[in-house]
Amino acid sequence: MKARRLIEGASFDPAELAILGQAFDQAWEQLGPSVSSRATAVEAARLKLANAVLAAAKAGPIEIERIKADALRTMLAAPEELGLRRPSRTK
Repeated sequence: MKARRLIEGASFDPAELAILGQAFDQAWEQLGPSVSSRATAVEAARLKLANAVLAAAKAGPIEIERIKADALRTMLAAPEELGLRRPSRTK
């Protein structure tokens, strides 16, 4: 997949790349169910998440939880742009 290749090709050492991959996978596990089921929406969201993970990695220490939280925060800042479904509200 393009998103994983983007992360794996980044300029980090192998141990850091492993952490980035884990952060991506954990973030996608949380985010994925909210993404439209259209293949194009899924691929676009995964690429944007990969870029958010890389941006978070460049901004601070390479820690799974921090990178995952920063990437999710970035993704959730503009849910409609990413094809994310809004959570249903209960009364």
